[in-house]
Amino acid sequence: MTVSQLEPHRRALVGRDRWAVTAVFLLNGLTLATYIVRAPSFKSAHDLSDARFGLSGLLFATAAIACMQAVGPLAARVGTRTILRGALALMPLLLVGLAVAPGPEWYLVGTAVLGGIHGATDAAMNASAVAVEREAGRPILNGCHAAWSMSAVVASLTTAALAHFGVSLAVHLVSVGAVLLVAGLIIARRLPDNGRAEAEPDAPVSVRSGWSRPLILLGLTATALMICEGAALGWGGIFLHEERNASFSLAAVAITAYTGGQTLGRLAGDGLTGRRGGNQLFRIGAVIAAGGFSVAVLAPHPGVAVAGFALAGLGSSVLVPLTFSAVGRLPGASTAALVSRLTTFTYTGILLGPALIGWIAGQIGLTTTMAAVIPLLLLVVLVPRPKQ
Repeated sequence: MTVSQLEPHRRALVGRDRWAVTAVFLLNGLTLATYIVRAPSFKSAHDLSDARFGLSGLLFATAAIACMQAVGPLAARVGTRTILRGALALMPLLLVGLAVAPGPEWYLVGTAVLGGIHGATDAAMNASAVAVEREAGRPILNGCHAAWSMSAVVASLTTAALAHFGVSLAVHLVSVGAVLLVAGLIIARRLPDNGRAEAEPDAPVSVRSGWSRPLILLGLTATALMICEGAALGWGGIFLHEERNASFSLAAVAITAYTGGQTLGRLAGDGLTGRRGGNQLFRIGAVIAAGGFSVAVLAPHPGVAVAGFALAGLGSSVLVPLTFSAVGRLPGASTAALVSRLTTFTYTGILLGPALIGWIAGQIGLTTTMAAVIPLLLLVVLVPRPKQ
């Protein structure tokens, strides 16, 4: 059944749920992007050494992955709405707390707590979006991830403008935190109540539920995709500057081109999924992304390489959202449990990607390492996907 076949009242409710979940992606993205963009300010304000600053990132990621494991069982009991309501209230307060922390030890603790809440939010909002997509009978995941992508652009531009006018870290984050808190409280009232176990609600729910061969295959696909994304975002600019002699300004454009291509692709992704089907669009997107990386890595002119990164971003834009959607169609566990498992794989790719690229580049060279992304993107096409 599609949205057009639903009763008008039910169609309106599904539409409201869709926009509420999309808003959560936007607010979560704004919170995390603000934290990331302000990283140099945090390091300076709390007088963190390189080692301590690196530790803060490790604590954030470790706490995020740990808390993801609890989302499936918890959502199966209480639903994603309860989790997201708490997260929307806590994350802005934690962001402010990082700015006004009385010392580096408090900052490290706050970073770990923020990472844990973000990890739970990431898994819960994707699980809620998958449930709404199933209810709507039409794709919405690309639109949700597009909202997250746009939030990074908004956060970076806002931070640059405020820094230009000399606005302090504390004033910036207190202001942003207040806006995010008010917006979160408004959205929280409109969130759909989904994510509970679809069957046998009184049955015990285990943190081990949801692990299956199809899930692991899709999870490894997601890890590979995030490694490729880490190659583009973490090393694309460095590659252009060091291997293609691009200026620093032109090298930075590679990141903008890639994220811009991703945002445009995700804005169109839901419509294309409806016309082409998710599995076919996934394969097309992977081939386009591989072609874009081929241009980016093999073209001798840096300007052409930037265009290649834009094409790679466009092709890759739909791959992770479609993988979340595919996982939501697997049997054997609640949607929240399945999605929280996949989120673990994506975070593994985020953490592993840049470091792995750097280590391999040290052994065989950056150009060869970046070129290895091309067959990796083609390889994910071969992974079996659940029927639509």
